[in-house]
Amino acid sequence: MNIVIAIDSFKGSLSSMEAGEAIGEGIKRVNPQERITICPLADGGEGTVEALAHGMKGTLLSIQVTGPLGKPVTCTYGIMEHTKTAIIEMSGAAGITLVPDNEKNPLYTTTYGVGEVIKDAIARGCRRFIIGIGGSATNDGGAGMLQALGYEFLDYDGKEIPFGAIGLSKLKTISDRNVIPQLKECTFYIACDVTNPLCGELGCSAIYGPQKGATPEMIQNMDKWLKEYAVLSRKSYPKADPAQPGTGAAGGMGFAFLTFTNAVLESGIKIVLEETRLEEKVRDADLVITGEGRLDGQTAMGKAPIGVAKLAKQYGKTVIAFAGSVTRDARECNQYGIDAYFPILRTITTLEEAMESENAKRNLSDTAEQVYRLYRKGTEE
Repeated sequence: MNIVIAIDSFKGSLSSMEAGEAIGEGIKRVNPQERITICPLADGGEGTVEALAHGMKGTLLSIQVTGPLGKPVTCTYGIMEHTKTAIIEMSGAAGITLVPDNEKNPLYTTTYGVGEVIKDAIARGCRRFIIGIGGSATNDGGAGMLQALGYEFLDYDGKEIPFGAIGLSKLKTISDRNVIPQLKECTFYIACDVTNPLCGELGCSAIYGPQKGATPEMIQNMDKWLKEYAVLSRKSYPKADPAQPGTGAAGGMGFAFLTFTNAVLESGIKIVLEETRLEEKVRDADLVITGEGRLDGQTAMGKAPIGVAKLAKQYGKTVIAFAGSVTRDARECNQYGIDAYFPILRTITTLEEAMESENAKRNLSDTAEQVYRLYRKGTEE
C-alpha cells in the first residue's frame, strides 16, 4: 500500500517531519513492507522554515539581526540551493514572542531585522523568497524592513526616521536611490492568510494593535500615520493600494511587500503544498494521513490539515488525521475532507507530560499502529 503522510508540527513537541516519522513507525509495525512517503507540512507560520528546509533538502542558516526591540537576535532561515530560494519567517526577526509582555509597544518595535535577513539571502545568491509574515510584534508598515534594504525613509530634516510606528509620524520623503540593486531581480511569495486592509476599522492597528501592546490612543495615531504613509507611497509607487486585502498583515508588512517589491500574497498552505509538490504524491496514494497538535473548529477554517484533505479529495483518497488533542467542534473537519480523526493521548496525563517529545512520539506511533490495523483489515475484507 502507498501511504502519504503530511502532518503539521505538534508545536512545542514534534516538528512536522518528526510527527510524520512517528506515524510511519507505527504503520511499519503492522506491515514493514508498506511504502510510506513523508512530506513536510506547514501553513506559512511557525515551523515553515524547518519543515520546508528539512523536507526539501535545504540548508538552515542562523544569523544575527536587529530584533523588534532594536537589540540583536538570532534568526534562522532556510536556503534551497537548487532553486536559489530563501525561506523566511518574519517572526524570527520581528516576532511578538521576542518581546517580553512588559515591553510590548508597537510605537517602537521594528521590522528592520526582516530586511537584514532578506539582504543576507540576496548576498548568498537567492532571488526567490517564500516569507511567512504571521506573529509580528510590529506596526511600522514594513518601513524598518525597507530601510534595511536601502530605501530611505526621511523626515523633514532629511534624516532617517526612527524605528517603530512612531517613525511614520515623522515621515516626509521616501527614496529608492540607494536600494540594493539586486532587489529588482527578486520575487517574493508572501504566506498571508489574513485579509485585513492597511487602515480603518478592520486595519492592522485596530485589529492587531491591542495584542501588540497598543492603547486606544496609539491605535488612533498609528492608523492615521499609516494612511499618510500610504498616500505618500502612492505618489511615487503606483502599486500602493492600502485597501487591498492583506495589506494590513503583520502591521502593514503586506503593504510594504506589495508596494515596494515584486510580491504576491498567497495562502500559506497553498504555497507549501505547491513547493512540496504534494499533489503529485497524493495522486498515487492509497491513503493520506494528516493532522496537527490540536484539531478544532479553527482547523476546519482552512488550516494545514484541511488543505491536505481538500487536495486528497480531488482524487478520491481516504484521509485520516491525528492530533495531540481534539475539541467537540473538531467534527467540522469531517465536512472538509477528513474522514476520521483520532487524539493520541493514551492515559490521563498533565499537559507538560503530554507535550514531552518522547511521550508525544510514542503516543503518536502507538495510536497510528492501532488505527492502521483497523484500516488495513477493512481494506482486506
